[in-house]
Amino acid sequence: MSEVRERATALARELIDRLGGDGVRELEVRQDGIRVRVVAAGASAAQAAAAPIPAATPPDAPLGAPAMASVVVAPGTAAANARTVNAPLTGVFYRSASPQSGPFVQEGSTVAVGDVIGLIEAMKLFNEIKSTVAGRVKRVIAENGKLVRAHAPLVELE
Repeated sequence: MSEVRERATALARELIDRLGGDGVRELEVRQDGIRVRVVAAGASAAQAAAAPIPAATPPDAPLGAPAMASVVVAPGTAAANARTVNAPLTGVFYRSASPQSGPFVQEGSTVAVGDVIGLIEAMKLFNEIKSTVAGRVKRVIAENGKLVRAHAPLVELE
């Protein structure tokens, strides 16, 4: 994990160096399971409210100074070289069609492109999540009944 944190720190420093030029107020980069976000001090309240990672700025920070570099390495993320099926939208993930039925997929299941691997409820609509790659399920990353963010890995395949 220290190698990941070092890469994330280097990426955060690069973003901080770039922030503030040409009126840029916020930068976010996702690379190899790492998400780094930098928000400038003085960002609007709407930007701060929409930010999933809170910005913390000292009250005496100059306008345009980076507020915070947030590094997110989610514990449930897949390895960088793994094949995954990712969430196409943000919502609550369900492994089965109903509490009484079995899961669409589980560890060891074989999945073809287009097979349903779960449901995501967003705005009171249930969306079938179909596999974009074929393979054998190595691990189900998303937890049943928990919120998943768009582009988060749901299932890791071998």
